Amino acid sequence: MFDNEVLVNDVPPLGSAPRSAVIVKDLRKEFRKKRKLGKPARRSIALHDVSFTIARGECVAILGQNGSGKSTLIRLLSTLLLNDGGSATVFGYDVFSETKPVRRLVNRVSVEASFFKKMSAGENLSYAARFYGMTARITRREIPEILAKVGFPADRRNEAMENLSRGMQQKVALARALLTSPVLLLLDEPTTGLDPRSKLEVQDFIREVRKEHDATILLCTHDLAEAEVLSDRIGILDAGRLLVLEPAEDLKRRYNAQTLEEAFFAATGKEFEHEEEADVDE
Repeated sequence: MFDNEVLVNDVPPLGSAPRSAVIVKDLRKEFRKKRKLGKPARRSIALHDVSFTIARGECVAILGQNGSGKSTLIRLLSTLLLNDGGSATVFGYDVFSETKPVRRLVNRVSVEASFFKKMSAGENLSYAARFYGMTARITRREIPEILAKVGFPADRRNEAMENLSRGMQQKVALARALLTSPVLLLLDEPTTGLDPRSKLEVQDFIREVRKEHDATILLCTHDLAEAEVLSDRIGILDAGRLLVLEPAEDLKRRYNAQTLEEAFFAATGKEFEHEEEADVDE
């Protein structure tokens, strides 16, 4: 369905090194928060020596409270932040010193997605497609198709992004990321703000991209059911520390829990924060 020629040329063929799509080792990030005049800045550690690997074609989900470090992890891997320690590679490329090839292999979907607000959904997608080397002929065919697949109404495709609800903008963010058949898909709360039907459509599409295009996925979500049905392994991130990363059934057995929510509480001592309701103006 999608033309991925530009991207796959940067990725080692199956059977060749590296076997892991993502390798994160002792990754650390801290922020300095300004204080009143005359007082030193306060350090806030967002990630504490986080280590994990993701195999090529695997889907890994990360669960955590707001402020646990999930978004910081996504932003680091998508080259939007520099690390304060440790390392990370994507298909053998160093995330922090080889940003250009990493950016061609990665696509990020976030609730903080940025757009050209005066431009329409179609115009934003066309601009992104050109960045990835897709031709006008391909984008004319695929943009309407992919917008339909994420549940974006045809009669609003020419409307300025600034006039769309958060949920509608999230659909465009998904379409923009999936348009290029990314080799590594970084999803930061990808279905937040979507109605139940749109959520299911997006989840089906994520499965399709993974199956048909050998995509590797890192999913940060507040939707426990979404994490369980989409991922091969689930991690729990708490106050910047990765406590565990293993298949859902193993995780529940580890904490003698019947559900992921019970396992999360047993691991962290905290109730799981559920996502906000979908926008009503979709």
